[in-house]
Amino acid sequence: MIQHIKRLLGIGKPDPSRGNSIVVNVEKLERRVALLEDGVLEEYTVEREGDQNIVGGIFKGRVKNIEGGLKAMFVDIGLDKNAFLHFWDAIPAALDGGLEEIQREGKKKQQKKITSKDIPDIYPIGSEIVIQVSKGPIGTKGPRVTTNISMAGRYLVLMPYTEQFGISRKIEDPKERARLRKIVQKLAVPEGMGIIMRTVAQGTRARHFVRDLHMLLEQWDEIEARRVNNPAPACIFQEPGLIERTARDFLTDEIDQVMCDDAETTEMIRNIAGKISRRAKRRVHYMPSTTQPIFEKVGIQKQIDEAFSRQVWLKCGGYIVIDETEALIAVDVNTGRNRGSKDVDKMILETNVEAAVEVARQLRLRNIGGLVVIDLIDMRHRKDQQTVYKAIKERLKKDKAKTQVLQISPVGLMEMTRQRLNESLRDSMYEPCPYCQGRARVKTPMTMSIEIQRRLNTIIQKHRDNVGDLIVIVNSDVLNRFKSEDSKLLGELERSHSGRLIFRSDPTMNRERFLVIDAATEKTIDQ
Repeated sequence: MIQHIKRLLGIGKPDPSRGNSIVVNVEKLERRVALLEDGVLEEYTVEREGDQNIVGGIFKGRVKNIEGGLKAMFVDIGLDKNAFLHFWDAIPAALDGGLEEIQREGKKKQQKKITSKDIPDIYPIGSEIVIQVSKGPIGTKGPRVTTNISMAGRYLVLMPYTEQFGISRKIEDPKERARLRKIVQKLAVPEGMGIIMRTVAQGTRARHFVRDLHMLLEQWDEIEARRVNNPAPACIFQEPGLIERTARDFLTDEIDQVMCDDAETTEMIRNIAGKISRRAKRRVHYMPSTTQPIFEKVGIQKQIDEAFSRQVWLKCGGYIVIDETEALIAVDVNTGRNRGSKDVDKMILETNVEAAVEVARQLRLRNIGGLVVIDLIDMRHRKDQQTVYKAIKERLKKDKAKTQVLQISPVGLMEMTRQRLNESLRDSMYEPCPYCQGRARVKTPMTMSIEIQRRLNTIIQKHRDNVGDLIVIVNSDVLNRFKSEDSKLLGELERSHSGRLIFRSDPTMNRERFLVIDAATEKTIDQ
């Protein structure tokens, strides 16, 4: 208890193994932010020099094409790929289920209801349109955008084009909700605009909301000025960088400490935290990397390396296998070494519960989403299935991305969706292997032996009269196959040829590559 109070007050040495911590690593080409819960890595974000984060950015674009069949339009916002705007994203949105709508004081205006049929008339081809990126480009797809603009502040979200007031339903205390309703109704919000109170607004004094609203309105005035003065396509607002976003979104009362290895960045975070409270500012610590990098010092690097593993072990001895495709994530749950309990049902339940919790963590950590299918170990009792379902639902409450989980199906599959805003951690840091082309498999020595013999036979038939000795350069594994199992076959092949077949190995050569060279002219015949 005393240690927890010390962490809240920013007293003593920071301990990343306890409480909730943010660790920031700043280098010349890369900035990394890790969120830890009792020393366990929960979120990991990387921003590299030259990266352009367009999610949340506001653009003045021009409608290039309207696809009635797709009920969508493509908007030129100045990027390589046109943005995708679905008709539904161009209709003024209602508040989602996570918010309680508040009626603003004064006369209520009746607004004409806009439907998807009206969109092509409102935004014809060639017209200018102000949109916000809701989902970044992923793979071959361009960014997805919306006309429902929103700007996040510390406590409030300003909606310049929507006349709605709301409060996050995550604030559960009835008295606090009543207090916030009174505050939000008295805020001087311009006509035609709306605001949402974020979860961090809980317990905050009214003057903080006034200041937050003033800053958001000033920011919107600057955006409006850029909209008027810049021809389409143009970016008129860009979300701040990783460090500023982290300080804005994560530096809440739930965070016990922030550690950073760069003095200038530490001071910047302290200045942002100082606008929140003096107590928050004291929780920001400077930890220079003298003997070893900060991520290694606090034990994060090993957890990051494991985030890219296909197989993830569980504490009970079981493991999960995660496979990513373009639109679907497949997760397989296995008992592995978990053989401790004589009660088989209990052992299966234990493994499935741990797997469900770990899957929720891995989705958040790897920043992967779309459709997720989890192949659980079969459970006989409905009660056990509900226990696993509740475990993953509870764990997903920590995820800022929108998720939806379905009940376990009769064949033991749990299906869920997770909102995808950006490329996954794997896609942003890795590229497909130039040798296997992303298959994650290479041909066996036997397969290559068959293919090479087939090619040699074709070359011998084709160049029988004008080619003598042939030099064949192959991978060492393939040559070992030639010397052992396939030596007789190669002997027969050589006897059908007027010259010799000279095999050489190159251990650096990819197994799927080979070279056939004319020994007399040293010219490559095939590869």
